[in-house]
Amino acid sequence: MALYKEQSLKIYNSMTGEKEIFTPINEGHIGMYVCGPTVYSNVHLGNCRTFISFDLVFRYLKHLGYKVRYVRNITDAGHLENDAETGEDRIAKKARLEQIEPMEVVQRYTVDFHNILEKFNNLPPSIEPTATGHIVEQIETIKTIIEKGLAYEVNGSVYFDVIKFNEDHHYGKLSGRNIEDMIANTRELAAQSDKKNPQDFALWKKAEPQHIMRWPSPWSDGFPGWHLECTVMSTKYLGEEFDIHGGGMDLKFPHHECEIAQGEASTGKIPVNYWMHANMLTLNGKKMAKSTGNNILPTEIFSGDNSNLSKGFSPSVARFFMLQANYRSILDFSNDALLASEKGFNRLMDSFRSISELPTSETSSFSVSEWKQRCYDAMNDDFNSPILIANLFEAVKLVNGIKDGEEKISTEDRDTLKTTMHEFIFDVLGLIDVAIANKDSSEKLSGIVEMLIEMRAQARNNKDFATSDQIRDKLLDLGIQLKDGKEGTTFSIS
Repeated sequence: MALYKEQSLKIYNSMTGEKEIFTPINEGHIGMYVCGPTVYSNVHLGNCRTFISFDLVFRYLKHLGYKVRYVRNITDAGHLENDAETGEDRIAKKARLEQIEPMEVVQRYTVDFHNILEKFNNLPPSIEPTATGHIVEQIETIKTIIEKGLAYEVNGSVYFDVIKFNEDHHYGKLSGRNIEDMIANTRELAAQSDKKNPQDFALWKKAEPQHIMRWPSPWSDGFPGWHLECTVMSTKYLGEEFDIHGGGMDLKFPHHECEIAQGEASTGKIPVNYWMHANMLTLNGKKMAKSTGNNILPTEIFSGDNSNLSKGFSPSVARFFMLQANYRSILDFSNDALLASEKGFNRLMDSFRSISELPTSETSSFSVSEWKQRCYDAMNDDFNSPILIANLFEAVKLVNGIKDGEEKISTEDRDTLKTTMHEFIFDVLGLIDVAIANKDSSEKLSGIVEMLIEMRAQARNNKDFATSDQIRDKLLDLGIQLKDGKEGTTFSIS
C-alpha cells in the first residue's frame, strides 16, 4: 500500500489562508508547477531557498508514493526590467551591455542555475520548458482571450482587460485585493499609455525598433507578456486544472494574480487547487540587495570568499540551515547561524553513521514506531521541516543514551530507526553526508594517482623518460608531489 494512503497531508493554501487536507485531482498522481528563474544573472540565494523549499515538497510527495509531474519553467524572454510594461527585456539588456547574443546570456545563466541547484542536491523537475519554446502556444492563448472579449489590441500590443474580467470574476483574490481599492490607489495613466485602465497588463507587446528579441504575431512583431508563459506552460503540461502551484512570496501579486486571470479567461476553469508561497531570505537582518552590498552568492558560501562569512560551508550545510525554518517563514542568513547549523549537521551525521554499531537488547526503552509517526506528522503538517529535524535530534539523543547504557533498543527497532533516519535525512531532506562524500572523493583521487604512478613506472621501464617526467610535472602542477624510494613511489598532496 502506498504511504499516501496511510498519511493525511495538509497544505497551507495561500488562496484560502488555511491549512487544508490535500486531495489530488487524480488519485496517486500530482501535477505541480513552480515559477522558475529569469536567466539574466547568477541565481541568488533567495531564489535558491525557494527552489530548495519546493524540492522538499517534491521529495516528500514522491516518498509518499505519489507519481509527481513537476514542471518548472525557464523565463528567457518577456520579463521587463521593472516587472511592468516598460523598460528593456532583462536578458536583452544584459546581452546589449556585454555585446553578446541574448541566447548566450540565457545559456550561461541557465547552466549556472542548474550547477548551483545540483550542488544543493535538488532533484531536477520532470519538465523544464522555456518561454521562447512556447511562443506559438502563447499567441493561441491570446487569440482565445480576445475572442472571449477579455483582451484588446492597441497599436500592435494586446492587453488583458482587468475591469471587464472583474465583472464576472475576482481579480485580486489570491493577494486579498479588490479592484475598487486598486483603482482608487492608482495614479492617472500617462498620456502615452495604450491601456484602457492602469490595472490592465500586457499579453503581447509590440517590439520597439531597438528590441532584438521579437517574434511575428497577428498583431505585430513583438514578444509575450511575462505573466503569460506560466499560464500557457502549466496548462500544456498539467492540464486546465492541476494540483499545486508554487513560487516565491514576491510573485503573489501581480504575477500569480495575472496567471489566475489568464487561466480563468482562456479555459473558464479555476486552474489551481493549492497555491504555495515560499518566504524571503534576509542577510544579517536586512533585505538582500546587490545595490547595498548586503548580498551573497551561493558560490561565495561554498568558498567562504565573502566579507559576511568567516569560512566556507558545504552546500549540504547551507541546505540544512534553510530547512531548519518552515518554508513560509522569513529566514535570516548569517555567519553565526551557519556555524550553528554546521555543528548540528555534523552531530546528526555522526549519530546516523553509528546506528549500525549500537548494542541491542531484547526490548526497547523507547517507542521507535511512535517516533517514526511523529516524523511523518511533522511533514504532513504543511511540510514542517524544522519539526522533522527536531524529531531527528530526538533520535540523536536516543542513540547517545544507548551508547551510555541509559537506553535500550531491540534489533528490529534499531533497523527501523536506521531505515527511517536514512529516508528522512537523505531522501526527504535531501542532505548529503559530507564526510562520506569527501572520503569517496579522496579514494577516487588516490586511485587515479596510483594509476598514473603505474603509467609513469611503465614509461620509465620503456626508457620513455619524457613521458615519465611529464606525468610527474603535471601532477606537481596540481599540488601532488611524487616521491621515489626503495619501497616504490608514494605521493603527497599539498
